[in-house]
Amino acid sequence: MIIAKDKVVSVTYELTLAKSDGDILEKVNNNRPLTFIQGRGNLLPKFESNLNSLKVGDNFDFVLKSEEAYGPVTHEAIVNLPKSVFVVNGELDEDLLKIGNVIPMTDQSGNRFNGKVLELAEENVKMDFNHPLAGEDLHFSGQVVDVREATSDELEHGHIGRSEGCNCNSNCDCNSNSNSNSNCEDGCC
Repeated sequence: MIIAKDKVVSVTYELTLAKSDGDILEKVNNNRPLTFIQGRGNLLPKFESNLNSLKVGDNFDFVLKSEEAYGPVTHEAIVNLPKSVFVVNGELDEDLLKIGNVIPMTDQSGNRFNGKVLELAEENVKMDFNHPLAGEDLHFSGQVVDVREATSDELEHGHIGRSEGCNCNSNCDCNSNSNSNSNCEDGCC
């Protein structure tokens, strides 16, 4: 069976920066392969298109330019927030506000973002909400370890998971352009 739209695909891979000395950013192995429904928009579109027509046992090796991955670094995603945003129970959380810390945040619409603390000023915190891999070309090399038909439940829900008790959407964003499901409980994304 070959990889095509609505097939359940499992892959192992190593992710490195295309311009690096081969330092591995992420390694997904046979113990817990990345498993997803092809063509459902849960992964980077160009990542999925590079897998089209491959079959079990096929190796892959490709680079996604930053525009095909997480886009360029945008200055609009670097903002100054008032320190009052970081007040919890009437106190400023000083341990949280350290340069380099990545802080999960939610906007007024309930969307979740991770922001990296860049600078601390007297009244403001400069945060970078760009994806950590924005502006980077990504090199993926790996192997297709399984391809199968999706069940009707998987197709209906748009992700892989247990039909009972999988409350994946409360634990991760299954519709994000993430290249990994490592933040989801029980691999339900």
